[in-house]
Amino acid sequence: MAVKKTFRAGVFSVVKHCYLPRAVAAHPRFELVVVTDDANQPDWVHKRNQLFADEFGIPYVTDVANTIAEYNLDIAAVSPEVERHCDLAVRAADAGLHVIADKPLSTRLSDCDRLVETVQHNKVKFMLWNRNYLPAVIQAKEAIASGAIGELHSIHVDFYFSKDAGPPKGSRKEGDPPIDWLERQMEAHADGSDGGVGTEAMGELQIEGIYPLGYMHLLTGQNVQRVFARTATHFHQANVDNNVDDLATVSLELDGGIVGSLCIGRIGAASHPDIGEIKIHAIGSEGGLVITEARPEVSIYYRDQSPLEFKNERIANENDFLLMEDFARSLDTGSEPILNAKNGRDIAATVFAAVESGKSGQPVKVIY
Repeated sequence: MAVKKTFRAGVFSVVKHCYLPRAVAAHPRFELVVVTDDANQPDWVHKRNQLFADEFGIPYVTDVANTIAEYNLDIAAVSPEVERHCDLAVRAADAGLHVIADKPLSTRLSDCDRLVETVQHNKVKFMLWNRNYLPAVIQAKEAIASGAIGELHSIHVDFYFSKDAGPPKGSRKEGDPPIDWLERQMEAHADGSDGGVGTEAMGELQIEGIYPLGYMHLLTGQNVQRVFARTATHFHQANVDNNVDDLATVSLELDGGIVGSLCIGRIGAASHPDIGEIKIHAIGSEGGLVITEARPEVSIYYRDQSPLEFKNERIANENDFLLMEDFARSLDTGSEPILNAKNGRDIAATVFAAVESGKSGQPVKVIY
């Protein structure tokens, strides 16, 4: 039996919570060989990149073009600030590298369109990071595909993260300056809640909307045509000060006559005993199903346990490994990854339409 190729991976910035390059490193088909970024990035970016490079014993090169030219890379693992996702991904794809990028895809639909065009033109593979291989999501897909509930008519996802995002709403005293978005996100790096790191403020719809909308795409196979959203800033002062949502509801009209809805929010650590209320509800012509995304899990309690320790742990969760397995299969066979550039672009377009609807109070068509 022929030995399968080991793909050489470059980490194109790693300033967010670094689960993506760690997942690449953990899979036997991939090898991290270098971290790279542009020399003109601020000191905090270089510091985080260097720390990651040192941990894995690989060089950090502050010249992306030189790295591509000298390190014989196969793929790029892209995880910078959100507004730089597409720029680094496009440069990698233009050089013929396959790309795995962190979510959300971008803060601008034009960047997403440019990425899709570049990926298609250079005939490379692209995967947007997602949670579609969680055990509960796989179970939901199998149940729907088997016809267990008949023809799918509607789908709803609750996606409430019980995480904090700095001081609670109403805590800023008169005369205090508003919370700086980037500074708050840099502080959040310590507990891994810095998914919105960057200079452009983003609400929960933009930061986490990829996950529930990714579930809907996987389970229905349909695009969203129109949305109506209500958004609010209910929990966190940083969101108030930067005029972005931390709570939203969205109604969706999908192709195939399917109706969808989602509720999403960052609802604070004190609001829920688990990671949050994350469930998938599907209704078909012959029945319905409700699946809790976090299960299976175990809860761990012991004497003198720190109140900050997370007590619920997922088990049988191989999402990160299975995503990398999916990407390796894509590179081996030419098949498309579970969430490719076009899928990611269409989900981003849905998110942007929902944000617009939340501001206007009117239904908004998704741009394709």
